[in-house]
Amino acid sequence: MAAVKKTSRRSTSSAGILAYRKGARGLEVLLVHPGGPFWRNKDDGAWSIPKGEIDANDAPENVARREFAEELGPSASIGPLQALGEVRQRGGKRVIAFAGEGHFDPAALTSNTFDIEWPPRSGRRQSFPEVDRAEWFDIELARTKLLSAQVEFLDRLLAIAVESAGK
Repeated sequence: MAAVKKTSRRSTSSAGILAYRKGARGLEVLLVHPGGPFWRNKDDGAWSIPKGEIDANDAPENVARREFAEELGPSASIGPLQALGEVRQRGGKRVIAFAGEGHFDPAALTSNTFDIEWPPRSGRRQSFPEVDRAEWFDIELARTKLLSAQVEFLDRLLAIAVESAGK
């Protein structure tokens, strides 16, 4: 009988948190820039909400909270969360997001790391941070920094902010 080859399939879903605060420039959101050599020279359209892959048995909110802590470090705090729904990114990945008022000093970033062969086909493995930068952006600048599919989360956050201001 032939051996069954196991294939490693990446999850097609992830969950994350769009942290916000009321700052000097009005409403600001916390975005992260992915680490590693592929993203090194990319800026506009490359940032994301802190997020991570969901396994079949994971609750999206639990994954979002876990990834928020792993990607930013122990000094990141987030309040109660509100669901922002989901979007599909260009590659087909489904991203489920939550919004919450957060507190984080980007200078305190301590992201977890990942290992890859780098340079390709060199036989050498290198470790890179999952997130190499975090920054608070006003909504308009965040629109230019975020991956295009995730811009929808900004509109949903603004709708929630307007709704709660009217109460």
